Amino acid sequence: MELLAGNKPVSQLIDRFGRIHDYLRISVTDRCNLRCTYCMPVEGVDWKPSGLLLETEEIVRVARLMAEMGVKKIRLTGGEPTTRKDLPLLVSRLVEVPGIEKVCLTTNGVLFSKYAQDLKRAGLSSVNISLDSLNRENFIRIARRDLLTSVLKSLNSALECDYQQVKLNMVVMAGINEHEMTDFVELARTKPVNVRFIEYMPFKGNRWDPFGVVTYNEMRSRLEARYDLRALPDTFISNRVAEDFMIPGFLGKVSFIASMSNSFCSTCSRLRLTADGALKACLFFPAQVHLRESLRANQSDEVIRRLIADAVLSKPKGHPDPSELEQLNDLSMIEIGG
Repeated sequence: MELLAGNKPVSQLIDRFGRIHDYLRISVTDRCNLRCTYCMPVEGVDWKPSGLLLETEEIVRVARLMAEMGVKKIRLTGGEPTTRKDLPLLVSRLVEVPGIEKVCLTTNGVLFSKYAQDLKRAGLSSVNISLDSLNRENFIRIARRDLLTSVLKSLNSALECDYQQVKLNMVVMAGINEHEMTDFVELARTKPVNVRFIEYMPFKGNRWDPFGVVTYNEMRSRLEARYDLRALPDTFISNRVAEDFMIPGFLGKVSFIASMSNSFCSTCSRLRLTADGALKACLFFPAQVHLRESLRANQSDEVIRRLIADAVLSKPKGHPDPSELEQLNDLSMIEIGG
């Protein structure tokens, strides 16, 4: 499909640096039932009026147009996506979009156990559960809510539903939860779960401190002192986001996401649609285009495609030094959708 973006022809979703975009992350709500320190500013955020958030038909339309332009995978995020009442319906609609091969979900797990079966029946492929501590007191310190039991119940529910993949995302922060890394690895001993350790990233209002970052090399060295980490065959392919390892005798696996110390900007294939319809081609830069008004003005598919293509063409080559990122981004992590 050939479109004109600006004055340049665009074939599918290819940016100025030759990166092909086939992965769309959609924030389906800005609401959340946790207040994680690295995600939400301490003063909180102002929830957007519901009328400013994209409706199901609008989300499906954007997904359809982007699938026609090459998107194959969709991940639903938030806020917390399970607070959206029609989430199973939305999943079932997105699964039906021609060209979409996978619809996945990232959740904090507080409510997921209630909807795990319904979402599986709707066609959800896999689920990522965000969990940063297995210790109740530390969980409360990070999430500012006493809901660890609910999250662990959701992890078990996801495994019982036999999703294609169940991943557990842990943001590792120095002096806060780094000492729990081995506890998380032990979950993979008896559970078929992919435990993923993620470097702490700066966002608006999260008071990021470079001394709080535990780098990929530090995390890996710490675990290799105790476990026999063996790289999986696809770990070092060019477009990888995580580096994946197995441990002999373990049912699950361990991964690292080095977004700060070894960014994957050069092969990034992701686009992000915020809950109010802004399209971000880069996680750390302000949104390139806003689609909501064009959608509600019932503008043609061609016009919407052109806006999407313009956003892709404006994508920067990479993000700057981590010390500049908190000031650069105009939204907190919860407002973006991760």
